[in-house]
Amino acid sequence: MIWLAVGFAVIFWLRHAGRPPSWAGSIAKTASTALLAATGAITGAPWLVVAGLALGSAGDFALSRPGQVAFLAGMAAFAAGHLAYVAQMWTPAGAGQLWPLGLAMMALAISTELWLIPRTGDLKWPVRGYVLVITAMALAALTLPPERGLMALGAGLFVLSDLLLAIWLFIQPRRALALALWPAYWCGQALILAGSP
Repeated sequence: MIWLAVGFAVIFWLRHAGRPPSWAGSIAKTASTALLAATGAITGAPWLVVAGLALGSAGDFALSRPGQVAFLAGMAAFAAGHLAYVAQMWTPAGAGQLWPLGLAMMALAISTELWLIPRTGDLKWPVRGYVLVITAMALAALTLPPERGLMALGAGLFVLSDLLLAIWLFIQPRRALALALWPAYWCGQALILAGSP
């Protein structure tokens, strides 16, 4: 099943990333992460991780369709997925590990008020909310113990993919960005699954 997920991810990357919406692209994109969620469910991954992957798959489908309503639905699904990851990753004993990367993540989140929010138009408040949620996910990942390093790396790639997506959507829609963000996103999700307890 995991190789089938990889296959769909590669198909989407090579044929559909950065291209106009299509049903073929929606199917490949959604299947690539739905199969990760199914793999997690079958192998006994924590239910919060499976939920995060399933919500991500729903978000993938919504974001692959045209229109602002679909975009907002996708953002909401991903935000809910991030909250599931926060609940899974947050490790109070590791809170002391937040420095200095946690401070850098907070600085990045605050900086969006300067370079991102002014460009989002009517979406500024949903985008602000999403920035807060993904920042919380990144901070939670930084509290993970060393043996959960793959999960933390996956969270980091997820943040990177969202950063590239924000640039692509609101600043510079170059296909090179789409080609870079998709493997960062998909590998991030896969590593979150691989690194789960």
